[in-house]
Amino acid sequence: MDERSVRLVRLTDADRDRFDRFVTDWPTGDVLQTWAWGDLKAKSGWRPYRFAITHGDGWIGTVLILGRKLPKLPLQLLYAPRGPVMDFSDRDLVRQVTQLLKEWGKKNGGFMLKVDPPEESTVAHDSLLGAGFLKVQSVGFGGTQPKCVMQLDLGPTEDELMAKFHQKWRYNIRLAEKKGVTVDIDAGREELKTFYELLMETCKRDGFLVRSQAYFEDMWDLLAPRGEIKLAITRYEGEPVSGALCYLLGDRAWYTYGSSSNRHRNVMPNHLMQWRLIQWAKGAGCRWYDFRGVSPKTGEGDTHLDGLNRFKEGFSPRFVEYIGDYDLVINPTVYWLWEKARPKIQQMIKRRSRITPEA
Repeated sequence: MDERSVRLVRLTDADRDRFDRFVTDWPTGDVLQTWAWGDLKAKSGWRPYRFAITHGDGWIGTVLILGRKLPKLPLQLLYAPRGPVMDFSDRDLVRQVTQLLKEWGKKNGGFMLKVDPPEESTVAHDSLLGAGFLKVQSVGFGGTQPKCVMQLDLGPTEDELMAKFHQKWRYNIRLAEKKGVTVDIDAGREELKTFYELLMETCKRDGFLVRSQAYFEDMWDLLAPRGEIKLAITRYEGEPVSGALCYLLGDRAWYTYGSSSNRHRNVMPNHLMQWRLIQWAKGAGCRWYDFRGVSPKTGEGDTHLDGLNRFKEGFSPRFVEYIGDYDLVINPTVYWLWEKARPKIQQMIKRRSRITPEA
């Protein structure tokens, strides 16, 4: 491919629809690479930059980059969540785009660019290394975004899907129905408060950080008009007992935030809620229902995430391991300092914006 014909074009609001269509139609396109996601992150201190990767007169890729300025310094950390959106099997293209991004980043005070495309192949890994990216070692969920996820193929009929669930999961779904558990699959913005109260209870129980309710309200206001978010609230005897926020883009749905009460867990509301969400995603024309983050399968015995893994495994999804995080070093000196001082800096940023794994 002629290097002079590959370009990185900064986009404006007039390009919003074309940008989102490209991301939606791409096989691995993600909500975190949409235009609205950049608008959402702008409300919590990030600066969004959107680009088209062009060849001749056509678009062959897109990328949303988020910039976070370092306190009191003319420098910024650059991050493309679940991006760029492009063909990573084309090593020459990846090399050219990387060089263009590095040149742009250097001109705009970037000292590093982090990427974590939802790619599974070693070809993508090799392309990024060959272009100059560094592989980042990680723990827990495996990166800034989960490295490992579980995805359910929605191609089979509902009966066929149910038949593949673990026997105990089928029993629990029917038990919840028999006990009168109900799932409002079309909960509106007014139910965000209910969801958030359940989320606070969940985070306190499991020791997770939680964002402000305003963050979820902003998320709703930006994604709901485009049909890219779904809120479910589950009740038992009129009492809210669990909830979920899901994303929808093209033929893919993501179960992203789950919450549950400490009460009435014996009536299995979460099993029924997941089944209703799976039915919704299939009815919406989705091919994949993504349960999102699970812990890597290390074969080393129990971990604190084993319960989460077991719950999702009961629906018989496929286990997917992405290639993970990669850093492009733009300013070696600052990057070295960042690696040394990162724990302290990240604590400062967390106090300001409560960063969680879908940044």
